[in-house]
Amino acid sequence: QVQLVESGGGSVQSGGSLRLSCVASKYVYKTCMAWFRQAPGKEREEVATIDGTGRTTYADSVKDRFTLSRRNVNTLDLQMNSLKPEDTAMYYCAAESRVAASLTEWYYRYWGQGTQVTVSE
Repeated sequence: QVQLVESGGGSVQSGGSLRLSCVASKYVYKTCMAWFRQAPGKEREEVATIDGTGRTTYADSVKDRFTLSRRNVNTLDLQMNSLKPEDTAMYYCAAESRVAASLTEWYYRYWGQGTQVTVSE
């Protein structure tokens, strides 16, 4: 069992930046992790993933603005720049005990409680 705790959410103006962090209760350096988000009234959608080799993938909506990286063996960071109002959502960290990653939420067994990101005009 892996517990995930997200932090770093908040309120910013359009064009601003935030860094989200996800701390895992166990070593997850060689396993896949991901960030998803869910806006009010919408389905949860993928944001970015990192596999066990360190390879990252991004949703088209966040490419060139968001950067995913591992800070250490149990911490995953999501640097979000040039934020837009449409980025407003609850952001969730997810993990799975596999090397390969997926942009599909059902793939992941472990989830955090989420951290809210609000971007105003």
